[in-house]
Amino acid sequence: MAPGVSVSGTPVVDGGQLVSTSPATGEEVGRFPVADAEAVAAAVARARAAADWWRDLGFDARRRRLYAWRALITARLDELTGIMHREGGKPIGDATAETAAAVDHIHWAARHAKRVLRMRRVGGALLQSEYTAHVEYQPYGVVGVIGPWNYPIFTPVGSIGYALAAGNAVVFKPSEYTPAVGQFLVDTFAEVVPEHPVLQVVHGLGDTGAALVTSGVDKIAFTGSTRTGKRVMAAAAETLTPVLLECGGKDAMIVDSDADLDAAAEATVWGGLFNAGQTCIGIERVYAVESVYDAFLAKVVAKAGRLTVGAEPGADIGPMTMPGQIDVVRRHIAAALADGGEAVLGGPEAVRPPFVHPTILVNVPETSEAVREETFGPTLTIAKVRDVDEAVERVNAAHYGLAGAVFGKARAMATARRLRSGMTSINSTLSFAGIPSLPFGGVGDSGFGRIHGADGLREFARPKAIAKRWMPSLVKVLTFEKGPRDLKLTRLALRILHGRK
Repeated sequence: MAPGVSVSGTPVVDGGQLVSTSPATGEEVGRFPVADAEAVAAAVARARAAADWWRDLGFDARRRRLYAWRALITARLDELTGIMHREGGKPIGDATAETAAAVDHIHWAARHAKRVLRMRRVGGALLQSEYTAHVEYQPYGVVGVIGPWNYPIFTPVGSIGYALAAGNAVVFKPSEYTPAVGQFLVDTFAEVVPEHPVLQVVHGLGDTGAALVTSGVDKIAFTGSTRTGKRVMAAAAETLTPVLLECGGKDAMIVDSDADLDAAAEATVWGGLFNAGQTCIGIERVYAVESVYDAFLAKVVAKAGRLTVGAEPGADIGPMTMPGQIDVVRRHIAAALADGGEAVLGGPEAVRPPFVHPTILVNVPETSEAVREETFGPTLTIAKVRDVDEAVERVNAAHYGLAGAVFGKARAMATARRLRSGMTSINSTLSFAGIPSLPFGGVGDSGFGRIHGADGLREFARPKAIAKRWMPSLVKVLTFEKGPRDLKLTRLALRILHGRK
């Protein structure tokens, strides 16, 4: 274990290097040079020059390089998932699924960037028929990406891959809990794009991320807590640097009376406990209609109780990646019980650092911290509701609005559309995240802006409008040289074109 490391998985700076360790064993995974403000500024300056070259390659050349990157990541899948397991405690199965989704997004962004962002002609104006109208999307230049620790490949690639496909250079600050994974991403990209530092990494603690925000990048894409997201936005406001914020969530599932209960229970357990519950779009609250509540709850408890917990690569649930998060989980379980709730599986004894075993809580009041605030651990609150209307009301009462799920038949689509969230799955959980054509992001305290899909590509490009005159004006409007005839014809045209309802 590195000198000064007292808690497994807790990052420390030792001799100017960021030391990464396993949250399960304390094993040192790697050491990485810490970037201070000067080093961050130098990286951004290098990226500025690289951005011009990368932009000028054009869509087709960038696509070929991004295809090569995703092929290289795939070829080195075992190496990458091994790093993810050692550094974050993630079971190999979870790491494989995460990497597969990330690679698919790189492919989609590279393939569709030209179609979405290239110059295109759009409709003109009736009173300015002598002009053609055009829109294109130009890259910002240098994008700063601040990534999370819970999905150290999938989440940052949602910004990095789309920003690169749009023609930007990227400076990436991975979480201090998963620097080795971030380094892998940048190193593999450099193998297929060796000419210029189009994608760079800066390592460090929070002050490195703060330096990146104020370094003069053209846009910041941040994933993390709502509290930190607000600080990022405030700092970026000083230079009017645009931001994309993907913050926390307290996502809910609704189980209607006509739902397939076996499928709903399976999805609840996976959606809530996958990755040890450390998933911003994971299910933390469930509202089941009273006619199916008892049967549904029994199925969830039975399935969750069979999950294996441990440091082994094949375990269902691994250790908590961030040791400090264990205290949050412990506090929320205690709050739920103190507020009158009951643990039908797990409970306080489920917290066995560095692991937290599955915990299912019922009869927890909506005012409890365990229901209102993001837990980010393998716990679920399951509540009985009168009907779907009550369920929707409870779901939408949260100040978060990231994602959610609905299980049912007749009312499922209508119910999904009523939920105040950026994303919703019907008869599944988290499925929208793996579909590259769908935008990903939240509302309310869950942030704003979108990654993934066409919206994600446009998020990393500025719209540019161009009006081109192609013939002389029949009626002079945009000039001081217009005369009485021009004014008369303009008024006549207004009456003809817009005078009727």
